[in-house]
Amino acid sequence: MLRIKCPICGLRDETEFTYGADAIVRRPDMDETNPQDWLNYVFYRDDPKGPHKEYWHHVQGCRQWLVLERNTLSHEIGACRLAREVPK
Repeated sequence: MLRIKCPICGLRDETEFTYGADAIVRRPDMDETNPQDWLNYVFYRDDPKGPHKEYWHHVQGCRQWLVLERNTLSHEIGACRLAREVPK
């Protein structure tokens, strides 16, 4: 089981959280008309190996969205910050 250190609630079990999405992927601008850009955004994703940033939602706690750094190979948890405080 993963243990995630929420910046508001402290150390918690992963069962209190839900995975949100890849925090690296950026949505195309709304006025983007190139279908390939939208196709890539919706359907094609990298399968990262190693350190990676992810969105997680603290559903059973403070209900905040977080950006969590997690190693996808070892599941080691790194920094965890409120999503609203992470520069885009």
